[in-house]
Amino acid sequence: MRKLVAAFTLLASPAFATGLEIEIEGEGANGTVVIDLFEDLAPKHVEQITALAAAGQYDGVVFHRVIDGFMAQTGDVEHGRIGSDLRRAGTGGSDRPDLPAEFSDFNYDRGVVGMARAQDPNSANSQFFIMFEPGPFLNGQYTVIGQVTDGMDVVDAIKRGDGPNGAVIGQPDAMKKVTVTE
Repeated sequence: MRKLVAAFTLLASPAFATGLEIEIEGEGANGTVVIDLFEDLAPKHVEQITALAAAGQYDGVVFHRVIDGFMAQTGDVEHGRIGSDLRRAGTGGSDRPDLPAEFSDFNYDRGVVGMARAQDPNSANSQFFIMFEPGPFLNGQYTVIGQVTDGMDVVDAIKRGDGPNGAVIGQPDAMKKVTVTE
């Protein structure tokens, strides 16, 4: 009977919410962004992102692709660090394996965080993006991993890129420090 009570107690208790706290600095944005991660929608992606963040892999990584009215992309831990050849930013990942898609029916609205990927839906690795505006054309096509809960004003200030691909010219804004929160 005690085991049954213990099991029901565990089921009734709230799940621990995982999140990220991102300190951003640069020519455009300076401040902190708080993201609530959706373990229930994308458990494998959230595990990968939090493991990379906990290991300090995102510290010093730039926002390499920023398109006004669309999104800001970051997370290339291989080629996107301040001080590296940023012409390759956006082409790399991490030393962890690519992930199978975890698509959901969650809408890509302002502040939603999604995983970047190549043409292959199962190619997400370390890169992610934050939406400036709704992008319903992304719904069901890219894995949603979270939502900005504080600091959208900081996201809005991220230095924009040029041209249709949104490549940032000069010194891009960067994630100075990324911390996993509970």
